[in-house]
Amino acid sequence: MMPEIQTFAAGSTWAAACAERLTDALSDAMAANGRATFAGSGGSTPAPIYRLMSETDLDWTAVAVTLVDERNVPETDEQSNARLLKQTLLADRAAVARYVPLYHPAVTVDRAAAMATVALRPEGRLDAVLLGMGEDGHICSMFPDSPTLKTLLSPDLNPAVLGVPVGREGRPPSLERLSINLPYLIQAGRVVLALTGARKRAVFEQQAAGDPAVTPIAALIAHGVPLEVLWTETAP
Repeated sequence: MMPEIQTFAAGSTWAAACAERLTDALSDAMAANGRATFAGSGGSTPAPIYRLMSETDLDWTAVAVTLVDERNVPETDEQSNARLLKQTLLADRAAVARYVPLYHPAVTVDRAAAMATVALRPEGRLDAVLLGMGEDGHICSMFPDSPTLKTLLSPDLNPAVLGVPVGREGRPPSLERLSINLPYLIQAGRVVLALTGARKRAVFEQQAAGDPAVTPIAALIAHGVPLEVLWTETAP
């Protein structure tokens, strides 16, 4: 069943609603288990959400923070998602949270992905996840036509981080990437998909009816990911 698209007239209320849902999930996990794990996206859309989250009065010392995907570049690179995360979320009250990187210096991106999988394993399930979506319908680094797409969308594997190669014949991604797989999202406590603009809303509605084996949005819905879709016309 396609999830309801929750619509917000103002970008500020949209960002606040996203932040509230995510921090509530972290708070609930800490109350139940004494700890919590958050995974966030890169790009420009999450920045206002992260800033609001960072101001929230949680016990951030009990929170592990990671990413749903990352470019295979060090944090000093301007294209690093970790760099964005540290500038926006891991600041203010959330500065004391523990960061678990996906990027690891390694000979190959697949080796880096294996190292990230080992590093994330002790954190258990993801209690709160913030996803974005590209205009081609990709989430995380699950790109159309990527040779790793079907593996990333396989629901029967263990939660893991996989290497994603550069796209063929000029297709995205333009850099090697690291991405969590669908099983991580299936087992998550709460997943917020933050969308902005009429174009992305239309793409979401189209992708929701796609083949779950090769369409990330359809896979989220088909496999029961605890998905909440929050949309606004213009981001704050």
